[in-house]
Amino acid sequence: MKPSMKSVFFHRSIKIVAVSICTSKTYAIRMKKLFLLIFSVALFAGISAVNASAQATVTATATAQVIAALTATETAQLNFGRFSPETQGGKLILTPDGVLTSQGTVVLGGGAHNSASFYITGEPNATFSIILPSTPAILTNSASSKTMQVTGWQSIPAPGVSSGKLTGGSVTVQIGAALNIGDYNANPVGIYTGTYSITFTYN
Repeated sequence: MKPSMKSVFFHRSIKIVAVSICTSKTYAIRMKKLFLLIFSVALFAGISAVNASAQATVTATATAQVIAALTATETAQLNFGRFSPETQGGKLILTPDGVLTSQGTVVLGGGAHNSASFYITGEPNATFSIILPSTPAILTNSASSKTMQVTGWQSIPAPGVSSGKLTGGSVTVQIGAALNIGDYNANPVGIYTGTYSITFTYN
């Protein structure tokens, strides 16, 4: 009987150990699954939090302002006055502030002369550019069709970007230039007229 009892006890012990091991493995698996579930939830929550903080929506403001149109009015024409070319001709130089001088054999003949003036209006205190002619202006004798060229353009204020300012909303721009004159054969007696273009533009 005693050997039989030992044998039963031994087998039972093995059975109990086996059940215990199985139970431990099941518990470990369940804990592992639970841990993975908790980790997944935490990870998802963290990603959601990052996504939530990675963007923001605001209501912003846009503005625009319409200003007065820029206008230019010729208040005085460019006038080189009266002169005689004499034997070789030469040049008349008329500064923006109205000073007239001659070169070569050209002799001044009196009479009125003046630089050109333009009255510019627009937005008070705005700046603007002055763009002078890039090519000569041609003055033509209506009787003989002979021509002279106007070159050497100058202005007050000086030409260029932002060179003019509409202090109080207006300013006067003065223009001077040089008139190239031939002898009497090239430029016979008569009145010579022509046109030119000057551009004024906001910056």
